[in-house]
Amino acid sequence: MNLVLLEPGEAAQSVVHLDARRSDHIRRVLRAGSGQQVRVGVIGGAIGRATVLVNDVGVELAALELDEQPPRALSVTLVLALPRPPMLRRILQHVSAMGVKHIVLIHTARVEKSYWSSSAMRGDAIRRECLLGLEQAVDTILPVIETKPHFLPFVEDELPSWRKHGSLLLAELVASRPCASQSGHTSLVIGPEGGFVAFERERLEVAGCQPVSLGQRVLRVETAVVAALARLSGP
Repeated sequence: MNLVLLEPGEAAQSVVHLDARRSDHIRRVLRAGSGQQVRVGVIGGAIGRATVLVNDVGVELAALELDEQPPRALSVTLVLALPRPPMLRRILQHVSAMGVKHIVLIHTARVEKSYWSSSAMRGDAIRRECLLGLEQAVDTILPVIETKPHFLPFVEDELPSWRKHGSLLLAELVASRPCASQSGHTSLVIGPEGGFVAFERERLEVAGCQPVSLGQRVLRVETAVVAALARLSGP
């Protein structure tokens, strides 16, 4: 936790009483005592510092000074075949930390239908993982996450119009064009473990997706996501 995140309602208070997780981090990891300052941010808002107060009721923050803007977002929309729940949790943290602000989770032939009803897909669970990523990266802006449980309506009716807003890339193991930073906004499509089936790949290319390669090695989805975003973020 490189940033203590506060809800907007908390930041409006003169003294903020922290929950156990944030209190423990300040005391045990940051080792901050009364009178010391820690970096704080308001979810959806500014970043700054606050003074630590340690007392009988726990850890509190006072004298908030919020004078910094959050870092610039990565100009990428990530379209991701819904992964296994444990992997989804990790990916949400990684992607949020890297600055992606728009994530679309889609269904494909190799996605288990049970993934959609897992506890990892609850709104509070998704938000929690994204907040962990923001804390790591010293950011305050949560990504917008959409779910598209029907492949064809999304790919045929929605995806083609995205070409008007920038590049539309499809991460593939075999592609002549390497994945690299683009001018303007980029929409990146990454498939499930085992990749897209031939029919899905065909429909994605008809919709305007240009295949790009991440190299010759077969990567886990969570590794491929980070590798692709690192390339798209540029030097």
